[in-house]
Amino acid sequence: MALILVTGASSGLGRDTVNALVDEGHDVVVHVRNTARLTDADDTARWKGVVFGDLADMDEIRDVARQTSEFGRFDAVIHNAGVMHSPEAVTVNTVAPYVLTALMDKPSRLIYLSSSMHRTGSTDLRRLAAGTVSYDDSKLWVTTLALALASRWVGTVSHAVDPGWVPTRMGGAGAPDDLAAGHHTQVWLAGRHDAALATGGYWYHQQPQTPHPATQDEEFQARLIRALESRTGIPLG
Repeated sequence: MALILVTGASSGLGRDTVNALVDEGHDVVVHVRNTARLTDADDTARWKGVVFGDLADMDEIRDVARQTSEFGRFDAVIHNAGVMHSPEAVTVNTVAPYVLTALMDKPSRLIYLSSSMHRTGSTDLRRLAAGTVSYDDSKLWVTTLALALASRWVGTVSHAVDPGWVPTRMGGAGAPDDLAAGHHTQVWLAGRHDAALATGGYWYHQQPQTPHPATQDEEFQARLIRALESRTGIPLG
């Protein structure tokens, strides 16, 4: 049994991930934006706890980190929360995972939700300061963060997962990929304890894939982390 945090878990892939992890017997802490995101149908008794906060707001991101500290050190954190459109995309998709990672105790396993669209993202980090970041950029950068941590943090396994283009509220009803398969990889990675699974993977449906070359470029990884430290005022450590 593992203690696992899932962000952005009020619906869609996040909620499917939570349900699957709970069914496997894990203690799951659920992050949602606010209390209005919970419904009477939510089986909160099955959860270890709930944390609240808008991941588009820096002060609330910090508060989410504070709330999670009350549960102790997590075995795994799944950074599932995401939005499609600017200007919130860079904060929710990249900055929030960075800040939570930097402020929380290092877990055993980190899993960041990527997208196949990361392959058309830009490596021009001046966009971060200018506020002209696209969804594709944000997913390239969070994938780079995941792979950077794999080599920087000994003792923490870090992966990026492409869940596919699935028919969620964000993906749209016409999305062609299998919704049921969309959460399986992150659940599989979060619950694994064996040392045979190497860190630093980019996964699609439990199969390793080749990400954008920049994500594995140590110089770009370092530039991204410096840019995020400058943007947030929070060192990675």
